[in-house]
Amino acid sequence: MEPQQIALMSVAVVVFVVYRQMMTRPTERRGILYFSGLMILAGLSGGGLVDTRHLALGVLILIAELAFAVGFGVLRASTVRVWRDPAGTAWSKGTGWTLVAWLASLASRIALFGAGYALGLASAPTTVLLFVGVTIAVQSLLVTRRGRALPGSAVRSSAEAPITS
Repeated sequence: MEPQQIALMSVAVVVFVVYRQMMTRPTERRGILYFSGLMILAGLSGGGLVDTRHLALGVLILIAELAFAVGFGVLRASTVRVWRDPAGTAWSKGTGWTLVAWLASLASRIALFGAGYALGLASAPTTVLLFVGVTIAVQSLLVTRRGRALPGSAVRSSAEAPITS
């Protein structure tokens, strides 16, 4: 896949994900995890994640990118409003702070790319897919976890389950 295609696809994915996060949605969504998993796999399978000419520096930048992806996923998850309705379903909706955190996340990715370029590192365009996949997965997992932790959980423990014969 061409770098321009990867960039356009990544932008389209982020815009779509941010749009969906700003809507009221159930917190239990597996589809976004499958999708982010596919993005992570595409990023990993594309190769070239580390510039082998500058191995130590390339690994350091990749670790920084992954740390930023995880960190911003955690930050954005904390900005999402999560509540439980009377029926016991957990819901979530992004806030204005979620949008600000997304912009900061993207700015950090651009800054890391620029730093790598300034240091003479060759960057594979698939690192964008890895970054976006990781950050979306972390946020989704944490929002789901927050929904499950709310009082009045819709999930019954085995002790509360009805006895059937």
